[in-house]
Parts: sequence; structure tokens; C-alpha cells
Amino acid sequence: MKAATPFQASKSLLQELEAELRRSIRGEVRFDSSSKALYASDASNYRQIPLGVVVPADVNDLVAALGACRRKDVPFLTRGGGTSQNGQCVNVAVVADASKCVNRVVSVDPESRTAIVEPGVVCDTLRDAAEKHGLTFAPDPATHSRCTLGGMIANNSCGAHSVMAGKTVENVEALEIVTYDGARFWVGPTTDAELVDIIAQGGRRGEIYRKLRDLRDRYADHIRDEFPQIRRRVSGFNLDQLLPENGFNVARALVGTEGTCAVTLQAKVRLVHSPSCRVLLVLGFCDIYTAADAVPHFNRFSPIAIEGLDRGIIRGLQARGLKAEEIALLPAGDAWVVLEFGADTVADAIQRANDAHAWFAAGEGGAGVTGFVVEDKAKQQKIWSIRETGASAVSLSIDPSKPDPMVGWEDAAVDPLRLGDYLRQFQALVDRYGYETCLYGHFGDGCVHARITFDVRTAEGVLAWRGFLREAAQLVVDFGGSLSGEHGDGQAKAEFLPIMYGPEIIQAMEAFKAIWDPANRLNPGKVVNAYRADENLRMGPSYKPVKLTTRLTFASPEGDGMQRAVERCIGMGKCRSLEGGTMCPSFRATREEKYSTRGRAHLFWEMLQGEVITNGWNSHEVKEALDACLACKGCKSDCPTHTDMASYKAEFFSHYYESHRLPRQAMFMGRIGQWAPVASRFPWLVNFLVSTPPLARLSKWFAGVAPRRNLPVFAPRTFRALANRRGLRNGQAASKPANKVILWVDTFNDHFSPEIATAALDVLTRIGYQVVLPRKRLCCGRPLYDYGLLDEAKALLRSAVDELADDVRAGVPVVGLEPGCLSVFKDELLKQLPDDVMARKLSEQTFLFPDFVASADFDWPQLDAEVVVHGHCHQKSLFGMKGETMLLDKLGVTWKLLDAGCCGMAGSFGFDAGHYDLSMKIAEDGLLPLVRKVPSNAFIVTNGFSCREQIEQGAGKTPLHIAQLALKALENVSSIQSAARSRVTGDLTSVS
Repeated sequence: MKAATPFQASKSLLQELEAELRRSIRGEVRFDSSSKALYASDASNYRQIPLGVVVPADVNDLVAALGACRRKDVPFLTRGGGTSQNGQCVNVAVVADASKCVNRVVSVDPESRTAIVEPGVVCDTLRDAAEKHGLTFAPDPATHSRCTLGGMIANNSCGAHSVMAGKTVENVEALEIVTYDGARFWVGPTTDAELVDIIAQGGRRGEIYRKLRDLRDRYADHIRDEFPQIRRRVSGFNLDQLLPENGFNVARALVGTEGTCAVTLQAKVRLVHSPSCRVLLVLGFCDIYTAADAVPHFNRFSPIAIEGLDRGIIRGLQARGLKAEEIALLPAGDAWVVLEFGADTVADAIQRANDAHAWFAAGEGGAGVTGFVVEDKAKQQKIWSIRETGASAVSLSIDPSKPDPMVGWEDAAVDPLRLGDYLRQFQALVDRYGYETCLYGHFGDGCVHARITFDVRTAEGVLAWRGFLREAAQLVVDFGGSLSGEHGDGQAKAEFLPIMYGPEIIQAMEAFKAIWDPANRLNPGKVVNAYRADENLRMGPSYKPVKLTTRLTFASPEGDGMQRAVERCIGMGKCRSLEGGTMCPSFRATREEKYSTRGRAHLFWEMLQGEVITNGWNSHEVKEALDACLACKGCKSDCPTHTDMASYKAEFFSHYYESHRLPRQAMFMGRIGQWAPVASRFPWLVNFLVSTPPLARLSKWFAGVAPRRNLPVFAPRTFRALANRRGLRNGQAASKPANKVILWVDTFNDHFSPEIATAALDVLTRIGYQVVLPRKRLCCGRPLYDYGLLDEAKALLRSAVDELADDVRAGVPVVGLEPGCLSVFKDELLKQLPDDVMARKLSEQTFLFPDFVASADFDWPQLDAEVVVHGHCHQKSLFGMKGETMLLDKLGVTWKLLDAGCCGMAGSFGFDAGHYDLSMKIAEDGLLPLVRKVPSNAFIVTNGFSCREQIEQGAGKTPLHIAQLALKALENVSSIQSAARSRVTGDLTSVS
């Protein structure tokens, strides 16, 4: 193999190229530093700065972009979800992001069981379309919620259900492609007569087919002899598809070529029957090797998925305090195998799982196997989540003396019947090099993933790593396997393909590439004539971690400091998922990489390195990306590595606004906690100014509020004023009773919706608590974080900790109503005052209202009502919805929790004039259409002030806080009891 060299482009060529692209396409052309930084990395160990980025408007625009690059003779790479782990998605090339616009499911034909899709369509989007007809696209990598079909075709991706219907290559019927030199045509299986006819027609297509026929004839015997006969042979090109016995299938020969031969424009893919009912059998083994030995026993029951994992991932999650609830679902053991059984009836699926369970329980599959059948879908999903996200969650070492586990040798495959013996020898190899690993993968197909503690940050470590890679490759070949069983070769494996294939096959693959792309301009340096595995490393020996002085303290078991925090993002891109969870509402609304958690983390990383983004804390590139961040904190819980973008945003703005003028929204929305108490003294005047049309327009302009927003009005009296009238104590109760609670009343519920705080007070009192308020008005400072006003926010927290110290020391709980404000005590407080014992104790003793009252020892009355619940982002992220749903169950209501993501208001975000359109798009993508469908007799419950504002202004419906719903139940039983007492009194009077 010839070594690859990066493309060199002069400044003038780049200028000409950009101008040519702008003339040629209708989509977007981006040659700015931000875009280059965003697309320089993927989910692999590699980084290459692109020449520029284009976002084609449609398939024809993608062809036009390629044509412009051809005219300037520069490399070209089409990219989808950017989740490749072997470096396929990065190159010194023009990168075309197909995921934003070239992403249609063109058609689904249930009769022929096929679909036609564009390359940027997400795997789950196709699967959802197919499920309407009882069908599915079988290959489903762990990244199925965000990986694209184009990327799956390029890498020949697989997934947990490949045992059911094979790899991507077996599920592609035809491709529409365009070559670098502009030839555009469909390819697929070709009969002998069709082959003769195509060659006779001549032209570029005829030339390609003629050369492919000649290549096949020359190398057919070598292909038959040397290609491993295993299901997960993914390494190298699919030259075997050109053989006569495989129908000279040019489409399938192009699957797995990683964009190095042609650009996919459309794909006709095969769909298979989707079992409507699925049940899991989870088995526990004494070790991963014994589990692998049992593969023949698994296969006898024909499961549709066979997934294994060892103790490494589980122990890693436990050491970080993660997924405890999910891990508790696993049976006893030190290795586990998940078998999924599918059928068209629940009874049939359960029967199949029970039959397998009985077999293993009887000891037929080996001694000491534990396990049970899981029918509940929610529990099934929790078990699958360990498999799909567990490895990412433990991707940073918590031992500073050990390197981070990496994907440097990730997905080799061997004959499943030899898997146990292979794993024993592979572990011995890992041990000999002094590495540590966790093993998991698709046991039914013999494909094993391994995250290994390679040291690639030192020259000595890289040398040892290369030695390991060579030995690991040889071991796989000795077992008749494939270097890659799922993720392709890219740069990570390509160097070692000559160990797997003889020189003739390597020559054939190089010739195959040259037939399609003689100029070597399509994703050069990948698969053939490739870079070495240790070139272009993102965090190799030249990587220089930066130590920064920050206002917030970034500390975690994996290491301290902002650089370490940014390293949490490993590029797996769950933040690009379009459904489920909360994370990255701005990405979901725009499909812009820079608005994903991954994109923003990559920009931070590049800012700290200073090569592409050079302005540090003054970076306008990072500022622009963070400006659209709603600080929803969804990434803190939804991201497998818990990348905490809301905190990074607050920290960045605290430095950025040292040398830039604060926006006027910061004075109005950011400091609302400071001026609202003053304004509340004259509520009628303030309301007049913000509600009277001419004055309202001026007020909104002055405050930077969107003209189409209605500003919330001040209540006639604050909650504190109302509470004082009722004689509510401020501060400590004289006797310090065991049932004392401090009600934390935030700015919003004090000044704008005191009826909610009043409801909470009444509920807490009625269920037996003595409620007090802090002696003086306190504020958490939540809105200040949106503008980086961290010093002011810290001073407010310092005041709160000092004021509440005596009660906190006495163990008095603090109960609050607004999730955004309460989240400060669970999150920012520990970053602002990390060494303050009282601050930590306050954090531990702070409870969100539904969580606190749901755990109270109280016999709740039943409320006959239908309730639709929208969870505030901070509540879902830091508190969870378990307390909320528990209280709803205790109230006896019929409830439904909306899977609607973020409301789009997010505190001050949706009020901002510059964010209004994005805010409403986020709301219309999920929440508002669902809320409009809620029956008029049902209650809508949401605890966030901003969520209620978005629903009221966007859907014209008035939601309740759960405190108000709980009070309705208590008042309902009180009225019933009162009526009953009246009836008894009346009866007695009548008798007398």
C-alpha cells in the first residue's frame, strides 16, 4: 500500500473554490473557522481540518457541489451523522453535510418490501416509516437514533439485529451514485446479458463496468480463497459481490467503500418483517469467556439479537454512580448476555424466551447461569440503554494514573463458534501490554467491541500501541476473522489490511478504487493507500491540555478543570437524536451541527487548542454557537458522558462579557431577581407600561423582548405580602419541630404567580408540615447564568447559604417550586462554592415540591381527573420525574407524561427578540401540537414558569403547577367532608 499524503491547498485556491461553490449550488457554503472546526472531528481518534463545508439543498445540489470540486480538482467527502469511529468522516476535503437537507424517505413500498431513501436520512426515521407497514430496516447500530443511511452504506454498518437480517450490504438492493468525474447512474445486480449491453453502450458507465468485469475475472480465485467466510466480514471492499455467484452486484460492491469510490445519491433498501412483540431474556455468566462459549446454545432458539457485555462496563458505571436502577435489573454474574425474541403475539414471544430460559436454568448451556425474562417494555429499554450507552459513559478514566479507554481497536469479528477462545487470547494480549479493557458486542455474529486504555499521548505510548495493533490484527486473522466487523476500516484499520489479505487482494482493492476514482479525490487516505493508524490523531503526542482559571469549579471523578470537562465529549452524537429525551432542542429545530452538544464541545476544544479558533474567550465562533444554547441541562442527563454545556456556556460568557458589552436583555431578564422586588411595589404602573400597546412596544424594545411576546404581569400582591397577612413565620420556629420546612419562594412565584406559592403553602400545611420562609428575601440567581454574571450569582448564593445556615445545620429541608431555580442548589451551588460544607449540606437538603410531598407519610385523597404532564427540562435533568409521577399516582388521577422535549422558552431565551423564531420552532416541533390536542376537561400540569408562559402564549391554554393540582384534591375532599357534616347537622336538626 502507498502511504497517503494530505492535500495541499493554497489560499488563492481556497478562495477560488469557495467562489465556485457559491456560484454552483443553492445550499450553503461555509469556509469559516467555525465550520472547519466543527467538521474536523468525528467519533474517532482522528482530526483533519476540512477545506470547507457545504450543506446541499437536495440531491441535485449535492451533485453540483461535487462538480464544483471537480472543476477545482480538490478532494470531496460526503458526511452524515459523523458517528464513525475509525476516521471515515474527517479529511482534508470539502465536506458535504447531507444530514440537514438531503434526508428524505422518498418512498416505502410495502408490497416489494423496499424503500428508497436519500443519504442523509436517519436510520430511525426510516425504521419509523417502515413500522407503519409492519416492516423494519434490520441493521441498527447503537447510534441508530442519529446515524444516517449514507453513513451506514459507506461503512457497511450492522447492529444488534444483524443476526435477524444481516449487515447493511445484505439489505441494499440498488444505489444511485455519481462518480467524481460526473457520471451519474443506478447500480445493482447485473445479469450477464445486462453486463454485455452496458459495456457495449460505452461512455464512463460502460468503461467502469468493463474494468470491473476484468478485475473480477483476474482476481476471482483469490477473492474466493481469501475472503473470510464469516457474517461480519466488513474489512476491505466487497469484491466478492462482483463474482458470478453473487450476480455481479455493483451496488453491494460499493457498500463499505466509505465514500472513496462514488457518492451515494439515493438507495433502494430492503425491508424485513418487524416482530411487533419483543421480549428479552437476560442471562448472567461467571465471565465473558463462558458467555461467549454459549453462542451455539443461544442460536438454537433463534433470537433476533444476541448481545454480550462484561463486568468492565458495569463496574465502571457503578464507580461513577451511574445507571444504578438499570444495573439492578441484571441477574447475578460477571458477564451478561441479552437475548431478544420477537414474534407477532406477546404469548409467542414470551414462550420463546421461556423455552430458552428453561434450557439455561436446567444447566444445558453451562453451569451456574442465572437469568430471567423481561416482558415490561420500560425495563427492556433500560437494559438496552446499558448496552447502547454504557461504554461511552465510562470513556474517561477516573484514575489519573491511567489513560482513558479508547476506540483504537474496536470491532474485530471472528467465527461466533470460536468467540470464547478468541476472547481468552485477546485478553491475554491486552494483559501482556499492560492495558485494561471492557468487552462487549454482538456475540451472535462474533463481533466484539473493546475500549482499551491505550496511551497515545506520548511517543512511547504510540509505539506500544502500534505493536499491539499489529499483534491484535494477526490474532484475528489466526482465528479466521475480520479486522473490522462493523465500523469499517477508515484510517484506524486500513494500515493492517495486508495482514488480513494477500498482496493480490490488496492490489485488487487499489484497482477497484482507481476504476471509480482515478484522480484519488474521494475521501483519499481511507481504506486503501491509507494514512497510518497513528497519523492525524486528535489527542496524540502533540496534544497540549490547557489549564484555565475558571469562575465555576469543574470537578468530576474523571478529573478536574475545563479542559478535562470538554474532553468528556467523545463525539458519539447522541445529542443529534431527533426524538426522545430533552438534549439539544436547538439542534432538533435546525439540524445544525454547531447547535448540538457535540458541535459546541468541539468548538470549545478547538478554542482551547487555538489552531483553528484563535481568539480564546473572545471567540465569536463559540459565542454564536452558545447563543442558541437554551441551557436546558438536557445534556447533563441525556448525554452518555454527561457533557455539561449549560455550565460551559455560563463560564464562557463570564469571560466573553469582560471585553464585550452585555446585551440589554441581561439588565432586564438577567437581573430580574434584583429589580422585580422594586417593581412589585408599583404593580399597576409596571403592568400599565408593559401592557398598553404603544408603551408595551417601547418597553419590549428597551428590554430586548420579542415584539410578539406578551410580558408577564406583576401580581397585585407578592406571595410574601400575602403570607405575612396570614401570619406565616419568617425564619426559625421557636421549638424547631421535626416537621418544619423552609419554603423557597423564587422571584417568579413570588411576584408573578403567588397563587402557586400559596397553593404549595396550603398543601404543605394540610399534610402536617410547619412552613416558614427565609427571614429575608433571597434569590438563587438563576437568570444571571444565561449572561455569565457568575460573580453576582455567587454573591447571592453566599448570602443564601449564610442566611439558611442554622436551619440547614439542624437538618431542616428546603422545598421549592420552580425547577430552574431549585436546580441551582443541585448544580451551580456546588460549582460556585465547592469547598463549603454548608453549601453541600444545603444542596442535599433541597427538594423540589413534588418529590418532597410525594415521599410524605400522608393518605392522599383521590381526585377524579385527567392530567397531561410536561416536564421542565431542569426537572427532568437533575431531579427526574419519578416524584411527580408518584404524587400523581397517589392522587389517583389518570395521567400521561408528554414526550415533548424542551418547551423552547427556557427562562429568558424565548423572550429574547433574537431567539423568538427558534423558540417557537422548538415548541412547534414537540410541545405545542401535543398540548393543543389535550381535551378541554383535562388538566395540563407543568412546574416551570417559562413552560407555562410558552403554553399560554403558544396554545392559549392555562397550565397548573402540581401544587395547585394537589390542593384541588385536598380542597375536594374538604368540600365533600363539609357537605357531609352539613347533611349530618341537617339530619340531627330534623330529628330534634
